[in-house]
Amino acid sequence: MDLTEGVGESSSPPRSFGSFNNYDVRNDVYNRLVESRHLQALTQPDFREQLDAHFNRLPASYGLDVNMDRVEDVLIHQKLLTLAKDPEKRPVYHTRFLESISTGTDDDEDEQFTSNVSTSRLSCNEINEVAAQPHDRLGDLNLDVRKNAKDVDERDVLESFPRRQDISHMLTHEVIFSSIDKPKLLSQLSALLSDIGLNIREAHVFSTTDGYSLDVFVVDGWPVEDTDGLNEAIEKAIARSEGSWSRSSHSHSSGVKAIVAQEKPGSWEIDRRLLKIGERIASGSCGDLHRGIYLGQDVAVKILRSEHLNAALEDEFAQEVAILREVHHRNVVRFIGACTKSPHLCIVTEYMPGGSLYDYLHKSRNVLKLSELLKFAIHVCKGMEYLHRNDIIHRDLKTANLLMDTNNVVKVADFGVARFQTQGGVMTAETGTYRWMAPEVINHQPYDQKADVFSFAIVLWELVTAKVPYDTMTPLQAALGVRQGLRPELPTNAHPKLLELMQRCWDAVPSNRPAFSDIAVELESLAQEVQSQDNSEAANGT
Repeated sequence: MDLTEGVGESSSPPRSFGSFNNYDVRNDVYNRLVESRHLQALTQPDFREQLDAHFNRLPASYGLDVNMDRVEDVLIHQKLLTLAKDPEKRPVYHTRFLESISTGTDDDEDEQFTSNVSTSRLSCNEINEVAAQPHDRLGDLNLDVRKNAKDVDERDVLESFPRRQDISHMLTHEVIFSSIDKPKLLSQLSALLSDIGLNIREAHVFSTTDGYSLDVFVVDGWPVEDTDGLNEAIEKAIARSEGSWSRSSHSHSSGVKAIVAQEKPGSWEIDRRLLKIGERIASGSCGDLHRGIYLGQDVAVKILRSEHLNAALEDEFAQEVAILREVHHRNVVRFIGACTKSPHLCIVTEYMPGGSLYDYLHKSRNVLKLSELLKFAIHVCKGMEYLHRNDIIHRDLKTANLLMDTNNVVKVADFGVARFQTQGGVMTAETGTYRWMAPEVINHQPYDQKADVFSFAIVLWELVTAKVPYDTMTPLQAALGVRQGLRPELPTNAHPKLLELMQRCWDAVPSNRPAFSDIAVELESLAQEVQSQDNSEAANGT
């Protein structure tokens, strides 16, 4: 499984099916529709061309998931994707009863297309967060995870179905969504289904080449076969969260202009002519990170691609610049300046030659000594304590966003999704990276600075184990598990105080998590204890 940061958060490993290919599937689908004398196949002159165009929009894995006994499903998917083009109808969804597991019947109820009046949000919350690979089947998920995370075996999470005696009356339904594809759409959909009492058994996830999503969920938990009530429940759930589904392009704020107006001309605005752009060191869906030189010093240059610029991306750029201007701390990456003249938008920060903690742990395969681990953890805490003291929530704390200088000083970086905390003290917008994301964020519940503390717990676990969190799961499976109480397995050889701190930091109740100021005190005390022990052992020659 590719666990690098560039992989989309809902991607799964590709499957190999020998010589079976997408062309065979579309031929079979077409022939079966003709043989069954389907009205569209018989009366629509360009039916075959439209069918081919539908398959061409989707990854090869889509063809592998087509049920040849229900080829009409392809036409349902085609219609949903067509309806989703209308921004006033997104998200479009379709429900139907599948079967009662105890009898194995395949009783189809009347199928009904339902759409909700909503606008879509085109957003790029972070450069590496958009799913860039074709999505594949995510497998059968049983999410009845036990609440005591340390007792959870991964097989419990990935077990395909409950035992036979538990499913004598279980009904399953299929819910299909189509909308504009965007970061964290899967988590939003899974939260919506969970909120109305549905348990996700399967998720089949696809992205089209032109930026739309086709997400097929098999669920249980709806007590009756009739889908009218289920449609109504979904409609109400979407209406309740309408603000999080969309961010109209008409609501574009003049964020960049406002930032420029607040400062004296030339105080931090970069003259692009004085900026020498060097090699590209990272790439994402919305832009690229380059090494560069500015006024004789090495810098990192985050350049937004002009072809991807939209209102939402410019707003996020403005937010990042506004936050970077305000932060000055040894453990926060130093802001040098920005080019705010669209379409040539870029952010210039100090260059961190040590790279990220993610690469240090997982690509260089370094196993940290306890003293080094504590030093890194304290650096992160100091940086985060400073940010929180200045009412800034990072919202995407992970090892990939923790960079090192030549002296291995760790600094918090990448403020693309960071925000100033509102006076109310809570937020609801979902952002971040699934493997490090707090359950309240996954669940679209109000959250505050304690969401960063949860992410730090996962970082701390990563420093201790030198492993990628939930490395046997896809990111979506990990997110669905976390919201049900799943946590990484506690290492057996770690210092007991670190394990205890880790568990308090990832507590399901945000108010039970300690503040970074308290965490720093605990870690510094432990570091002194370890240093004293090392000195004592050295003096004794042990």
